[in-house]
Amino acid sequence: MEDEVPIHDKNNYNDANVDERSAEERAIDDWLPITSSRTGRWWFSTVHNVTAIVGAGVLGLPYAMSQLGWGPGAAALVLSWIVTLYSLWQMVEMHEIVPGKRFDRYHELGQHAFGENLGLWIVVPPQLICLVGVDIIYMITGGQCLKKFHDLVCEDCDDIKLAYFILIFASVHFLLSQLPTFNSISGVSLAAAVMSVSYSTIAWGASLKKGVQPNVQYGYRSMTRADTVFNFFGALGSVAFAYGGHNIVMEIQATMPSTVDKPSKRPMWKGVILAYIIIGLCYLPVALIGYWIFGNEVKENILISLQRPRWLVAMANMFVVVHLIGGYQINAMPVFDMIEAVLVKKLKFKATGLLRFISRTSYVGFTVFMGITLPFFDGLLGFFGGFGFAPNTYFLPCMIWLVIFKPRRFSLSWFANWFCIIFGLLLMVFGAIGGLRQIILHVKTYKFFI
Repeated sequence: MEDEVPIHDKNNYNDANVDERSAEERAIDDWLPITSSRTGRWWFSTVHNVTAIVGAGVLGLPYAMSQLGWGPGAAALVLSWIVTLYSLWQMVEMHEIVPGKRFDRYHELGQHAFGENLGLWIVVPPQLICLVGVDIIYMITGGQCLKKFHDLVCEDCDDIKLAYFILIFASVHFLLSQLPTFNSISGVSLAAAVMSVSYSTIAWGASLKKGVQPNVQYGYRSMTRADTVFNFFGALGSVAFAYGGHNIVMEIQATMPSTVDKPSKRPMWKGVILAYIIIGLCYLPVALIGYWIFGNEVKENILISLQRPRWLVAMANMFVVVHLIGGYQINAMPVFDMIEAVLVKKLKFKATGLLRFISRTSYVGFTVFMGITLPFFDGLLGFFGGFGFAPNTYFLPCMIWLVIFKPRRFSLSWFANWFCIIFGLLLMVFGAIGGLRQIILHVKTYKFFI
């Protein structure tokens, strides 16, 4: 294993000779949401990672299992847990790999590894696809859960279109999006993390209570070989989506204090370990028990398959809504940081509250529009999971590690990284193909804005 590189964080020293940034650059960094506050605690890492990773994807895991089958499905879940924990560890280690510098954003690490321009193009497009894609999916899922809650508590009420519930869900984000920094949403993230554990427990607990359904079947749900293959691909993308949270790892660690004696990787990794234990306890029971109970008749969102007890299912849907509120904000904050950095650094706008209000409100409005336009939950999970999350979560950290550390060929580190790269590439290609096909099939029958 490679020697550990000494760490030195210039942002935590008062010596003006250490910090080579100009006064203007320091003022901008103090205004941008990622670097303005470095007071994060180790448990911030836990709640932010749980909120970022355990989201809408966990509710689709039983459905993914129905398309993968017992063996491939369980293998994909366990392998993904191991691979993504390994790649997340790499990112934590590389945050301060250069003495005197912190890579506060994912693209900064990519630029260090691949060059100023190439690194930007390698990292930013898939990262934006993931972050924006998740927020769009959360808009859809938040609206679906609100609609489900309404239908459960008011059976005799008139049917209300999904678009209106998406708008109701979005109204909260127009307000919360004005919270200035990553650390300022820690309370929202904590509530979201608690809710994610709660509704995951309800999902598998209520499934157990319901019992194995009569005439349950565990064969592939599709009738044709082509459908089976493409659905299998899409399910791989859904698994990739479920484990995707690496797009904000560098940004989370950037909020933590760091010195030579106490580098930020220590509290960050402590929080990550606890987060991944929680993730495993959420994912495996929901996926395996949900599939065991409902078989290949399980819905794309397992809460839809649960009809009784009504009060518990209604409560679970509201838990999901609370979690998605926090999850949306966690994924939106790096996007806000990118938008505001471009506006202030490149386009030379003044760093004002009005600029922040306009840019963030516009972003929320965009995700609302896309959520109403394309409410295809399962297809979007597969497409974004394969095309966006697989690169940034499964194999890009490993590629950066190989470039920076250059481990000896055929060593354990070399084999581990290449295994993750190949596994991630397969997920990317197959997941994107399967998800895109699902979207195309939905578009054929969907009537926009009606």
